[in-house]
Amino acid sequence: MKSIETIPKLKKRAADAHKGDFGKVCIIGGSLGMSGAAALAGRAALRAGAGLVRVAVPKSILPIVASIEPSFTTIPLPEDSAGRISEKAINTILDAAEENDCLAFGPGIATSSALRTVLENLIKQENLKLVIDADGLNNLSGIKNWNTKLKAELILTPHPGEMKRLWASLFREQMPGDRRKQAVQLALKTKTTVALKGAGTVVTDGKKVYINKTGNPGMATAGSGDVLTGVITALIVQGLNNFDATVLGVYIHGLAGDIAAKKIGQVSLMATDIIEALPKAFLENK
Repeated sequence: MKSIETIPKLKKRAADAHKGDFGKVCIIGGSLGMSGAAALAGRAALRAGAGLVRVAVPKSILPIVASIEPSFTTIPLPEDSAGRISEKAINTILDAAEENDCLAFGPGIATSSALRTVLENLIKQENLKLVIDADGLNNLSGIKNWNTKLKAELILTPHPGEMKRLWASLFREQMPGDRRKQAVQLALKTKTTVALKGAGTVVTDGKKVYINKTGNPGMATAGSGDVLTGVITALIVQGLNNFDATVLGVYIHGLAGDIAAKKIGQVSLMATDIIEALPKAFLENK
């Protein structure tokens, strides 16, 4: 297992570049009462340099999501009676998979049998790069033998609770106490890239491992994970491989949190403060 210390960097942008050169992202998420999560991920993807960002949400919350950030576009999706994305959204979501360079699935999305069906269809798509976070991971854990159905390239970003559910869905043996072992074994079992969040976030593809040193306790706040999802997704579409994009995303996300905490303190830190500090974080990592 190779330990990584060097932080990847994005290539310098060409003088004649256009937005198509920096990738197309689609964030699939949101549900009634959870509109902010998808919007945070979309805003973070823009701040992390994606050329074009689309946010696909249940149609009833679309006006709210669209009003939060004018720089991303939105896609209305069919919903169920509880305001969650319904199974009728499958074709629209598969079209988005064709039209974009990377998808994120999960911020604010809730859980249901229909969402598990949608996600199962997504993970079976060849040549799809897919970041799964939050309730996206909880839906994934509910898909029987999901690792045997994988054709997409997955980046999984669980917090410890989501990690327990993923582990229980795949392994018979008890989960080890060591976070590094947890992440490595999950990555090897599923052939995915894993970012096990928390103090000292562990990033691994089963062959290489990186332990993050940026970040602070003020980042333990609602929406912080949604911001990370947007950042990683944006870095993937700008040409980094899944492991490098995840390492850089985790590092930059933590650095932005540190910059924000120096300005306003850890107690008052919110997810939007992390997004606002992303520009300075990228400048410091040149």
